[in-house]
Amino acid sequence: MRTALYAGNRSIVLGEADPVPPGPGEVQIAVAYTGICGTDLHILHGAMDRRVAVPQVIGHEMAGRIAAVGDGVAGHPIGQPVTVMPLAWCGDCPACRAGHRHICHRLRFVGIDSPGSMQQRWTVPAGLVVPLPPDLPLARGALVEPTAVAVHDVRRAGLAAGEAAVVLGGGPVGMLIALVARSRDAQVAVVEPDPLRRKVAVDLGLMAVDPGGPDLVAWTDEWTGGAGAAVVFEVSGTAAAITTATQLLAVRGRLVVVGIHSEPRAVDLHRFFWRELTMIGARVYDRDDYDTAIDLIHSGLLPVDALISHIEPLNRAADAFAALERRGATMKILLDCAGDAS
Repeated sequence: MRTALYAGNRSIVLGEADPVPPGPGEVQIAVAYTGICGTDLHILHGAMDRRVAVPQVIGHEMAGRIAAVGDGVAGHPIGQPVTVMPLAWCGDCPACRAGHRHICHRLRFVGIDSPGSMQQRWTVPAGLVVPLPPDLPLARGALVEPTAVAVHDVRRAGLAAGEAAVVLGGGPVGMLIALVARSRDAQVAVVEPDPLRRKVAVDLGLMAVDPGGPDLVAWTDEWTGGAGAAVVFEVSGTAAAITTATQLLAVRGRLVVVGIHSEPRAVDLHRFFWRELTMIGARVYDRDDYDTAIDLIHSGLLPVDALISHIEPLNRAADAFAALERRGATMKILLDCAGDAS
């Protein structure tokens, strides 16, 4: 079978491997589509070399169909459309015992800490498999994982109907956060420097703001009648965005940190004191977030097709990564791992 592997030194290479047969408690999935996300780009740039066993198949945003099951597996008939919630927790650490398994102290993220879905057949523990509605196109199913991220972020924010929310960063996750927030009847603005991404936001019926245009603080004050934003989602992962987010927040506003900040950031603690602000971390998701994401996509409330820039065959994985690094006219790229998936 074909595979795409991270080989170190900022390279993605093609490979051939024998499919891994499912053992007891495992399933083998015929992968239809795998999305490339920001985490995959972090891997490409070497930021996760301490976790990835180079060379390794990566990827975790996916959808496919059950191809085979191991002993003891029930409830997953051959051909069932599925996605994977790629979190493996220990069940015994303080976080797990407190009910927060998704941020287990010893969490293993499948596709980073173990082989991922950029291959034609992927064998995983049956407990990670999440069934999809039979009439949901598998390309949309591949966006359940990033949508679950957005659902979790909005839930962590405690966003209420009518509240004003600013999303700093209009990439796929930022756009999904905005769409989920809108589905909760919040007022939403997406701040994004890239004109193509702003156009995508506008085409989706979202408010899009160029940070290089009018003063963003003054714009937010005018938009909110001088109050400021109830919630700011920081999705860009940049130092400047943390400063901007703090300035945009209303009294008792909530800053939700979604972007990965690999370096310490300066934070205006006086502003936090003065306005009684709250900073909230938001990482991955739990099963309820997955179920909500599937419902939102399946119902059509989240038009995720608009985020798929194009689909490339698995043998063009390196080119797809390069296109995402260039950004330009690209939002989300899916890899067709089957060639005849639908």
